[in-house]
Amino acid sequence: MTAPNFAEANAFVAVLEQKSFTRAAKQLGLSPPRVSALVRNLEERLGVRLVERTTRSVSPTIAGEHLLQRLRPVLDDYRTALESTNEFRDKPAGLLRLTVAPPAADSVLEPVLPSFLERYPEISLDISVDSGLVDIVAQRFDAGIRPGERLERDMIAVRISDEIPIVVVASPRYLSERGEPRTLQELAEHNCFSVRLPNGATYPWRFHVKGRPVEVHVDARLTANATKMLVRAAVEGMGLFQLPRQVVARELDAGQLVTLLDEWAPPPVDRFFLYYPSRRQMRPALRVLIDFLRERRR
Repeated sequence: MTAPNFAEANAFVAVLEQKSFTRAAKQLGLSPPRVSALVRNLEERLGVRLVERTTRSVSPTIAGEHLLQRLRPVLDDYRTALESTNEFRDKPAGLLRLTVAPPAADSVLEPVLPSFLERYPEISLDISVDSGLVDIVAQRFDAGIRPGERLERDMIAVRISDEIPIVVVASPRYLSERGEPRTLQELAEHNCFSVRLPNGATYPWRFHVKGRPVEVHVDARLTANATKMLVRAAVEGMGLFQLPRQVVARELDAGQLVTLLDEWAPPPVDRFFLYYPSRRQMRPALRVLIDFLRERRR
């Protein structure tokens, strides 16, 4: 039996992780027929069927699942070994894949990404914003960013933010036309915005009254899963929005938005941590990202 080559093993893993020959081909920069041929060659070399193919789905056989679990760490180590040569370059390089909770994407990453990419022009970022818990090893992410209480114990975690205040904001224009709500009950008389979660629910508006947490239902005039859209609508005077203060820091500093109902502000959002597997060697590109986020926090 001729030993399988790297391209065949890499294509096999990509197909099962993406659950699609087409998506795997896009990830690898190959044509779907070429990826299919690589996987078929691997099966022929090993003499066993690895992938079940139908018109609607792709899934591993028992042998394929066993091989997948063994190959993933091997391919990760291979990639890390090659990219370790970046330490001898003038600047770190390579692709970093990150999974990030939506609040962290808006309040921690978004404000600093332009500066990071400018400082490290040879590093590319592939960021997946997801509110669910993601297995970064199985999904082959280099790292994730989540609140501290949502991290697995076998991860190395690095704190990259302080606690983030939650505020209600509106534009001076809106307040001049509609007036300022003075109590939580008066929110029912105003246009409010809500953020849509991936599961279809919306973030509740939270407050703190007499030492106790309170959730207030708002009849949302505008609901979206795009925070930037809602911030823009607030700046344009369309309504009120509750969100982490850091997301609208520039708009507050510029006077485009002001905060409301501060006396009932809820507890701050928990600190965010960047985390990565303890058994995986840290890549140079990830190391400089961590150092950069620590620097910005200070």
